[in-house]
Amino acid sequence: MGGGAQVDLHGKQALVTGAARGLGASIARRLAGAGAAVVVADVRKDLAQELCDELGRDGLDARFVGMDVRDAAAVAAVFRDLEEAGEAGGAIDILVNNAAVDVSKPIEHLTATEVTRVIETNLLGPMYLCLETYRRMIARGGGHIVNILSTAANRTWTEAGPYAAGKSGLRAFTHTLFKEAQRDCVGIGVTGIIAGGMETPFIMERFPDADVSMLQSPDIVADTVLYALSVPAGSAVSELVVVPRKEPSWP
Repeated sequence: MGGGAQVDLHGKQALVTGAARGLGASIARRLAGAGAAVVVADVRKDLAQELCDELGRDGLDARFVGMDVRDAAAVAAVFRDLEEAGEAGGAIDILVNNAAVDVSKPIEHLTATEVTRVIETNLLGPMYLCLETYRRMIARGGGHIVNILSTAANRTWTEAGPYAAGKSGLRAFTHTLFKEAQRDCVGIGVTGIIAGGMETPFIMERFPDADVSMLQSPDIVADTVLYALSVPAGSAVSELVVVPRKEPSWP
């Protein structure tokens, strides 16, 4: 999209999970550039703070909050702290569930600990965030939740069992939340974004020999998030798909 989506997010606050680097950082930059105050949520404090400092130097509004999405109590505490901050913090108008992990192993060699980590991060974590955010958006009468999905939510491959299970589950949860928002509050948008392979540390650290010509820039996916937020209130975008032209796992 090349930044084609036009949306004014001044006066809005966005929370992005897994925002310290990769796709999360690209999304944070796009949202801040559109005027949003961005809460950079991650477990990697140093990287997250570097991003906040970078955005601050550009005159944009971003601040770090430590969050392990697997910890439901910690997630709830973050939302309470934001509410107590009042005008300095305030409500979350936009939630982007981006944090994700993977363990690339045959099922034969997976451990219970590895499976638990992937499912807790990729499925339960976003659900915890949605629980805290959605009820508050209902009370305020508006907001937007974006869940970052994957082609693995539609088609799986070997060495990706827990990842595919988590993303498939998150897609189903996103569809349900979309239907409930249509019923409960027309001011709330819910969008799932199925993103294909990206040239990010998520891919490159596990597969350093990956052919980057088969991957897309995370900025393209971040632009897709902006597009979802730009759609007028009279319309709803439940799901978007953005994949590289050479994506091997779609459809």
